[in-house]
Amino acid sequence: SYGGAVKRSLAVLKYDNQPQIAQPLGQWLGKAWLNSGLAGDTKLIVVPIPLHASKQRQRGYNQAELLAESFCQVTGLPLQRHGLERVRETEAQFTLKAAEREKNLQSAFAVGKRLQKSRSAASVLLLDDIYTTGATARAAADVLRRQGIRVYGLVAIAASGQNVSPR
Repeated sequence: SYGGAVKRSLAVLKYDNQPQIAQPLGQWLGKAWLNSGLAGDTKLIVVPIPLHASKQRQRGYNQAELLAESFCQVTGLPLQRHGLERVRETEAQFTLKAAEREKNLQSAFAVGKRLQKSRSAASVLLLDDIYTTGATARAAADVLRRQGIRVYGLVAIAASGQNVSPR
């Protein structure tokens, strides 16, 4: 769940310019994934939830992408860095109520050119730092599905304790 040391670690990663924290967190998530047996024989590609370009310039990195790098090193799954693009700048989700989060993310994502062209037989495993209401996961998955891309699900370092099903 999202509290204590995990909450502090993610806050430091995102807001205190400490990108190196992503490596052990991503490795931990990768080990948890391997131990879960969830994937079975399903062919997957990992797509991190993107930041808008202006937010990434400001922060200097996308924390979900850094987490995905370590996750993929541990799991051996291929990483599609720009499988999704954030095409519209949005308000920080943590400042919004659940209903506002859905609206905030409308038309925020687009499928990246490489993923569009590849039309891989693999399903997409989305990766994000925190799962709160599922609004981000749903918005990202909806965009992928509209392009005929299968979405397996989402992995995240932490969940807020609410219903953890992206549909």
